[in-house]
Amino acid sequence: MDISVVVPLYNEAESLPELAAWIERVMDENDFTYEVLMINDGSTDNSWQVIKELSEKNTCIKGVCFRRNYGKSPALYTGFERVQGDVVITMDADLQDSPDEIPELYRMIKEDGYDLVSGWKQKRYDPLSKTIPTKLFNATARKVSGIKNLHDFNCGLKAYRRDVVKHIEVYGDMHRYIPYLAKNAGFDKIGEKVVHHQARKYGKSKFGLDRFVNGYLDLMTLWFQSKFGVKPMHFFGLLGSLMFFVGLVAVIAVGAIKLYNMYHGKHYILVTDSPYFFLALTCMILGTQLFLTGFLGELIARNSAGRNHYEIEEEIK
Repeated sequence: MDISVVVPLYNEAESLPELAAWIERVMDENDFTYEVLMINDGSTDNSWQVIKELSEKNTCIKGVCFRRNYGKSPALYTGFERVQGDVVITMDADLQDSPDEIPELYRMIKEDGYDLVSGWKQKRYDPLSKTIPTKLFNATARKVSGIKNLHDFNCGLKAYRRDVVKHIEVYGDMHRYIPYLAKNAGFDKIGEKVVHHQARKYGKSKFGLDRFVNGYLDLMTLWFQSKFGVKPMHFFGLLGSLMFFVGLVAVIAVGAIKLYNMYHGKHYILVTDSPYFFLALTCMILGTQLFLTGFLGELIARNSAGRNHYEIEEEIK
């Protein structure tokens, strides 16, 4: 099979017939063999009924219906588990992503050799309250991930080699960082294509401003996991050791100053009367706790099920 299209959706009943017809026309014009997986993320409208009707008319359309709303990442993960096409395309169901982009995305994967191609909505039809935070978010994501050539990490229109989606785990709200997840899994041939962005035709956006706050927290989590997830001692142990050392030096300095003043007949105070003594003691305690945190994290990592799971691209037997 040439292409699998994964469409996560929530309350998009009005747009689904038009989207399905558009995808079908593009596939037929280019003689692609394909499947469309529509993942109904607990919609409260009649989206699932529409999907069933579309599937009866076109056997290439398949569907999964969640019992409740889980989020976009679980919907994508469920779709990725089931895809069979050589190239996997993801797109939103709100008609803001154009299926006409599919042939070129397919070509970039198959002929140009990319592992992943992300869409870039260079000209957006969104309000400023959405576009400005998006620019700041993407700038931060580029800096943290090291993927300098992507302008729009969160664009729903992306293309992947099938191996990529089978070797990454999209969980929580990590759909924003699929290129980063792919890079961490060893798929670093990541490209970008300027895609056409359309104004929403039906309904309204399901995402609020809270996604930007959550997005930054998820980015920090992903960065920490990629840097220290396997060896947490390298972070907590180093930080704890530095804090303990600073505290120890400060305690010695407080004691030395007291002894110097005492033996030279100068005014001195008890060590326990100095606020610096307690600050130094606090540093030593925090340093010890951070070191133990790293040690416990190391023990957990060594005993985790995936401690020796490595992505192997090719093997000769």
